[in-house]
Amino acid sequence: MRVSIDTHPGGANPNEDWVAGTATLAVVLDGLSTAGLNTGCRHGVPWYVARLGSQLVATLAEPDRPLSGGLADALERVAAMHPECDLSNPGTPSATVAVLRHRNEHLDHLVLADSPIVIEGPEDYSVITDLRVDDVLPQLRAEVEKHETDTPEHKEALQRFVHAQRQIRNTADGYWVASAGPEAAEHALTGTTPLRDAQAALVMSDGASRLVTEYGMATWSEVFAALRSGGPRELIDNVRKVEATDPTGRRWPRYKSGDDAAVAFCQW
Repeated sequence: MRVSIDTHPGGANPNEDWVAGTATLAVVLDGLSTAGLNTGCRHGVPWYVARLGSQLVATLAEPDRPLSGGLADALERVAAMHPECDLSNPGTPSATVAVLRHRNEHLDHLVLADSPIVIEGPEDYSVITDLRVDDVLPQLRAEVEKHETDTPEHKEALQRFVHAQRQIRNTADGYWVASAGPEAAEHALTGTTPLRDAQAALVMSDGASRLVTEYGMATWSEVFAALRSGGPRELIDNVRKVEATDPTGRRWPRYKSGDDAAVAFCQW
């Protein structure tokens, strides 16, 4: 498997996305925003995604290892790296996870939260994503989206929303993400696609997929064409060009003017 990768921050803050590619793996993590709230951890989200990503690549070095088992082990290993932090804090650094593995004549996938995988088939595109987060706290989400980005009202509404999300994160009544405990791995969406049914695949954070899913400014066919002509950076640049036409989120209400974006484009 040939994997082309790129990632770029959405603004002036450190990039909280992480991406890696090997001959058999593509991994994308999207760190969850803290909205300026306490996390109980002195390291921060970029530290967390870098450790989790590298540990995930290591635990999945054995090609027949179940993806969910590798994720569970990686979560335990990262937790052991900072026992001095309050890992019981509901805001402890967390991330979405998307993994694609080329194994023999198959593609295995794992998705935890809303970083999608798109598989290009002979006639259509299959989108694999976990949108359980969209089903919770709709009123608080709507309150955030009422305000233009980078305003005091938007910041306050976002903090209320994130605080409420934390109370139901990784619970039966909420949604699941990679965090401090290995149990989240049991709730990931997993599956297998025969390689004969896949011409190429795309693993990305929602900061990149929103060009199609949120902004509606491209089709998946156009996205894959851009990837073939200019690689992952062309896709990310296209997202930034669209966001620049709506910097305050009037046309497309969102949590920040530009979100971190990570892309792994897989071919064979």
